[in-house]
Amino acid sequence: MVAPLFLFDAILEQLSLVFTSLIIDICIAFPLAVLSVYYKRVSYIVMTIVNMAQSIPSFALVAIIVPLAGIGFIPAIIAIVLGSILPIIKNMYIGLAKTDHNFIESGKGMGLTEFQIVRYIRLPLAYPAIFAGLKFSAIIANGIAVLTAIIGSGGLGRIIFEGLASFNINKTLSGAIPAIFIALSLDLIFSIAEKKLKIKSVY
Repeated sequence: MVAPLFLFDAILEQLSLVFTSLIIDICIAFPLAVLSVYYKRVSYIVMTIVNMAQSIPSFALVAIIVPLAGIGFIPAIIAIVLGSILPIIKNMYIGLAKTDHNFIESGKGMGLTEFQIVRYIRLPLAYPAIFAGLKFSAIIANGIAVLTAIIGSGGLGRIIFEGLASFNINKTLSGAIPAIFIALSLDLIFSIAEKKLKIKSVY
């Protein structure tokens, strides 16, 4: 069995890894997606790079990070960001780029700047695509966060690997079940947030 306090700390570490990585993902993805909408060359470069990063297996990605950045929390964040950013960038780009041209022309006719068109027209209409990418990335980030325990990130992966190493099923499940619950909760949270933002944008 795992002590409740130790399990609680592991859950907090897991959430810290996931949400820190998602925040960084969003901060990187949004400007890249917007630039990709307006500049085809940027779109080609960005999509090529993220596709290459996404094609690397998660376990291999974590292993590659060690000689480049060492072990611990920061290298784990780098691995999670690289492994989970593609769905956010792709879905943001698709959502922003596929905005009905008539809405954009109407906005320009009203005197809106390109920034205002992105803020008030493209972005609200892209919410479904963006949140679909966020949910997918959150689940990927949670899975990679478990793997990063092998490079000293802590979290629920530490409990899972310790349980597997000692053939302790109870300990393994003590880490695996909360990790599954976090993945399901993330999906639910982003689904609720999407609905609220859609309703807010209507009014």
